[in-house]
Amino acid sequence: MKNTVPLKNNNEFLKIYKKGRFQAGKNVVLYVMKNRLSLNRLGITVSKKFGKSVKRNRIKRLIKENYRYYEELIKVGYDIVFVARKNDCMPDYFDIKKEIKFLFKKLDLFIE
Repeated sequence: MKNTVPLKNNNEFLKIYKKGRFQAGKNVVLYVMKNRLSLNRLGITVSKKFGKSVKRNRIKRLIKENYRYYEELIKVGYDIVFVARKNDCMPDYFDIKKEIKFLFKKLDLFIE
């Protein structure tokens, strides 16, 4: 990912949860906050309530791949955190893709 680095510190996540804007979807909640950098920072969290490590890693990979797909179209200078929501059935690639596109549009993150 060209213009994106990972978020790693817990206090950065907490700051984004507290001060950032958010939009909730069926499978994913998206938190966004402007940063003063010339790149985006990405964080993905999945609770242990979601399932065992196989399911948690699968949903993280799906979210990361869909973010990579839209990365060129996203404005630069934001901290972005995805939180996977527990659901009865495991969403597939296209469900996540459609939802992430919807959430990015709602939060006005696409370049015009």
